[in-house]
Amino acid sequence: MNNENFSLEEIIDLLNLLTTPLKEEIYKTADSIRQSIMGDEVYIRGIIEFSNICKKNCNYCGIRAANKNLQRYRLKESEILESCALLEKNDFSTVVLQSGEDMYYTKERLGELLKKIKQNFKLAITVSAGERDIETYKYWRDCGMDRYLIRFETSNRAVFKNLHPDDDFDYRIDCIKNLKKIGVQTGSGFMIGLPNTTLADIANDILFCRALDCDMIGIGPFIPHSDTPLVDYKKNDIFNIDFYTGVLSILRIVNPDAHIPATTAFDAITIDGRQLCLKRGANVFMPNVTPAKYRANYLLYPNKPCVDESAGDCLNCVRRRITAIGRKIGIGFGNSKKNIRVQTSAQNLPE
Repeated sequence: MNNENFSLEEIIDLLNLLTTPLKEEIYKTADSIRQSIMGDEVYIRGIIEFSNICKKNCNYCGIRAANKNLQRYRLKESEILESCALLEKNDFSTVVLQSGEDMYYTKERLGELLKKIKQNFKLAITVSAGERDIETYKYWRDCGMDRYLIRFETSNRAVFKNLHPDDDFDYRIDCIKNLKKIGVQTGSGFMIGLPNTTLADIANDILFCRALDCDMIGIGPFIPHSDTPLVDYKKNDIFNIDFYTGVLSILRIVNPDAHIPATTAFDAITIDGRQLCLKRGANVFMPNVTPAKYRANYLLYPNKPCVDESAGDCLNCVRRRITAIGRKIGIGFGNSKKNIRVQTSAQNLPE
């Protein structure tokens, strides 16, 4: 099957195989593609959750504005820089600055932080701070931002609207297009098993990632949070760790040259979830280096692992987990395997 020309029906057929013994062949195929195109290196992206303040009320998210059952925080600049220093000390080369949509971090305020990180550390900087206009993204790029993560979550417009009552799907996709247009390495992705979605929706999500030509694709299972309107959602029995990681495998088969992380949510399903991801197509690991005292208040979903560990513990753990499965930690920034953009037309991206 030519991975350049998968049809929706072919992806649905592969998804159906994830409930049969043939799923093992899908895992093996994905791992083989990962090895041949991306290599055996696992690139480390250390996440600093620098603010859990968010203006949005996404119906699945534990830090939604309406949730009063958590303590809101913003890290001090010194705490962020200390976390960056820990990453560099441990020879890891990328920091991910992740937050809610916190408008305290204006274009200029976050830009100054990016400049300080670039001035003091040899780190690639990824930002994940939600929807902003293209001028803000340009400014952050010029201040030192190398990459940006913004997931579309679902390509089903009706489901998106129900999940994001104060968001617009087209604007979200425009943000992704704008980031690509200005030459920023761009990551997106989706959740698996959202309410009112089907296998066809998951297949469309996989194909949508390919059409967006993402440099990195992050996916994970939908896990209902007790402090959200979706607390009572009951998932379909097919949604288990083998299915979730199988979706990641199919994602690798269809998107062979994208970075695909083993995201933390897989460990919330089973203790070795991220290692299974690495064996089934993933090539990026994203440990949490947020200071320990803040972690319990950045729970996008329940049962998030590592909330009681120090940043140092997490970094030591990731080394053990990667070497235990015979992989090696990537050296260098681990930039996109795609042709890095200078100015790329977005006119052919999906509407």
